[in-house]
Amino acid sequence: MEKENKPESFETFIKSFFYGNRSDLSFKFMSDLTSEDASIFIQNLFRDIVDAIDDGDLSKVRQRMLQGQIQGYKHQKNFEYDHGPFHPLKKPLSSMKLTLLTSSGHFLKGYDPMPLGVENMTQAEAERRVFDFLKEEPCLSEIPFESTPEDLMVRHGGYDIRAALKDPNVSFPFQRMVELRAEGVFKELTSNAYSFVGACSQKRLLTKTLPDWVDRFVGLGVDAVVLVPV
Repeated sequence: MEKENKPESFETFIKSFFYGNRSDLSFKFMSDLTSEDASIFIQNLFRDIVDAIDDGDLSKVRQRMLQGQIQGYKHQKNFEYDHGPFHPLKKPLSSMKLTLLTSSGHFLKGYDPMPLGVENMTQAEAERRVFDFLKEEPCLSEIPFESTPEDLMVRHGGYDIRAALKDPNVSFPFQRMVELRAEGVFKELTSNAYSFVGACSQKRLLTKTLPDWVDRFVGLGVDAVVLVPV
């Protein structure tokens, strides 16, 4: 017997952009808006979409979404810390060896990390099981910088991967790093870039996994790591 679809209130709708539900997290900020502010945002967004159809200019739509994100997230205190890990560089960037680490969930074709022990897990299943991912230790994928976009795959239950499927550099800017090296912005890259699924056990990441990764990077002679969170 099919589950009856009950009417959804507007309040429930704006709170529904979250892991495992409506996982297009581009609109997650609406859950931090009042119902009135969310209603005004959606009405203005619809108006901007119609204008964009008429004049072919999407800039107002982009700006409207940016304004909504600023409005929704400006009062969040979840990620404020008394101190951070930042410290001055010990030598000029132009003489440094860098690597890339992202939480985007990219991996090489043929080297599927098989999350939760599942072979060929689909993106849809990853989204459904995102809370299982949050209990697991993350797995680091090595991706040679010489790879092409066609060599890569991406899977992540915590964000909409459509843009990353079109161009991996959206969330895994490995080709941009190669270009910057060629321009002499920095001296050297490691052979591989690195990626993992950021929806993972944060406690294990901080206390166990990340220190091991740091040791690995130090062993490779890395001076600094470019971090790209999603």
